[in-house]
Amino acid sequence: MLLGSSEAEVKKRETALKIIKSKIKKEGRSTIYDLSGLAGGFPLKKDDIDLLETYVGPALYKEKLERLGIEHLGGEKILPFNRTTAGILATILALVKPGDEVVHYLPRMPSHPATPRSVRLVGASYKEFDNIEKFRVTNNTSLVMITGSTMDHDIIRQKDFLKVVEISKSKNIPIFVDDASGARLRTVIYNQPKAIDMGADMVITSTYKLMNGPRGGIMAGKEDLIYMIKSKAYEFGLEAQPPIIAGMARALEEFNPKNMLEAFHKKNDIYKALKSTLANIKETPTGIMLSANDLMHELNRKGIKTSLSHTDIAFIFSMLLLRNYNIITITAVGMPGCSPTIRIDLASKDAERVDNDYIVSAMSEAFLKLSEVVNDKKTCENLLFGT
Repeated sequence: MLLGSSEAEVKKRETALKIIKSKIKKEGRSTIYDLSGLAGGFPLKKDDIDLLETYVGPALYKEKLERLGIEHLGGEKILPFNRTTAGILATILALVKPGDEVVHYLPRMPSHPATPRSVRLVGASYKEFDNIEKFRVTNNTSLVMITGSTMDHDIIRQKDFLKVVEISKSKNIPIFVDDASGARLRTVIYNQPKAIDMGADMVITSTYKLMNGPRGGIMAGKEDLIYMIKSKAYEFGLEAQPPIIAGMARALEEFNPKNMLEAFHKKNDIYKALKSTLANIKETPTGIMLSANDLMHELNRKGIKTSLSHTDIAFIFSMLLLRNYNIITITAVGMPGCSPTIRIDLASKDAERVDNDYIVSAMSEAFLKLSEVVNDKKTCENLLFGT
């Protein structure tokens, strides 16, 4: 296994960033296509720059963020974090004690690694469910978590969401929703209500997923719980800093779901064009994807065997897309523990600059190259870790 540790994944990410830097220096930013859906942005205005001081910034942008955040998520109070992961950690630090139990419902397991890691950090136990018939809480459960949309964009069914809320409320257990991309996918594409409107006590979303904001997280929820979580965020330095707060406010101000709705329709043409070449290709709400297992099935379908792991295959494929076709995917640049699924998100800002034929050709040709190198360990290592 070439990528069997967090350290190896960090090295792979650093390689990807070096490639991106090199390509931009030689050819310019316009030749790179970030189709991850996580590109985000920092839509600050000229007048914002001089106000991003330690105390002046939050004082000036807090009210705007409060108003726009509640409009986007619902709830009584807003709390900005430097990462969605930071918000998950702060919530578990505030509401879960050693020996408690955290129960998590997802449309499909596993969860983002931030959740089980945070639970372990406080010395609590953790259970995941993706079958509503098996979902259970106990007298020891101090927090119920719900994921609205998984890392691979599996969307929770509204009736399952409401069932988890019903079971949790019957035991007076607080409900925290990780709606990193779901706050937009669920509501815009699938017309589901906001998490708070369905009974959640707290919800957090990422401000760079499917919107043009900085990498950060905004939490909304009941005022008393938000203050408890805020105290932990301040204790451990997890709160968003002034530039992030200003960027979040501007991103929410300019958010328009039009791109997501257009991507929902545009994906069909690409999916149909690739289906004959990559039989295991799947649709997402705003694009297409190939999981690590799908890629291995494609190789097997063509009679190609390899000793590499499924995840190795996915990471190599992502680096081929980057090196040869200038396409950035989460798998190439993601943090350790990111999903080894190749996802092309057509709601990405850069998707406006690349036509369908280019994406189809890049995916097909990258897979052909993958099939040629998959049993050449030295070449694969160079793709992942070489400059």
